[in-house]
Amino acid sequence: MDMTSLLLLALAALGIVSSNSAITISMLVLLLVRVAGLHQAFPWLEKYGLTAGIIILTIGVMTPLASGRITPGTALQSFLHWKSLLAVGVGMLVAWLGGRGASLLGSQPTVVAGLLIGTVLGVALFKGVPVGPLIAAGILSLLIGRM
Repeated sequence: MDMTSLLLLALAALGIVSSNSAITISMLVLLLVRVAGLHQAFPWLEKYGLTAGIIILTIGVMTPLASGRITPGTALQSFLHWKSLLAVGVGMLVAWLGGRGASLLGSQPTVVAGLLIGTVLGVALFKGVPVGPLIAAGILSLLIGRM
């Protein structure tokens, strides 16, 4: 077994230890693609994987509005309360940071492993939630002055 496969296996193990099924499944799928010799899938995954993931994430986030659990009236009322206005602002900040993070990951892919390991360790050690690699990359872009 080569070092890349061992690294994917180690990250899958970190996913298991931290009860992070998204990391575990992702690493195991990539390992399966690798050992099955389906290397032609990697350029496609690298080019479109982030976009596909963001589409799925957006569908998940917008489902309460589409299902009627959050009504258009409730959504409009979010502009009438200071906490809701603050939530709108924080949402805009996070989206901006995510955009910076996506740019950083595209221009400096060497930080991906560190961000992934940091996210998994944050989940494992601090009971965090694994939603942060893009935002973490955005914050990193601010800290290192890159985009």
